Amino acid sequence: MTHPSPSPLETAATGASPTTARRLRATVERLRDDTGAATAEFAVVTMASVGFAGLLVAILKSEAVRTLLLDLIKHALSFAG
Repeated sequence: MTHPSPSPLETAATGASPTTARRLRATVERLRDDTGAATAEFAVVTMASVGFAGLLVAILKSEAVRTLLLDLIKHALSFAG
C-alpha cells in the first residue's frame, strides 16, 4: 500500500513549531473558504444595473430623444390609421 504524498500544508509545517503549524492551517482554511463570494458578485451586478438604469433615465429625459420617440409614435399611428 502506498502512502499519499504530503499536502503542501504538511510540507510547509514540517519542522515548524506547533503554534506556527496551527496558524498556517488556520490561514489556509480561512483563504479556502469562499463564503460571501456570491453576495459580493450580486452586489457588483446590482450596482452595474443601477448605473445602467441611471444612464437610460438620463438619455430618455433628453429633449432630442423625447422628440425622436414622439415622432416615431406619431408616424406609427398615422401609418396604421
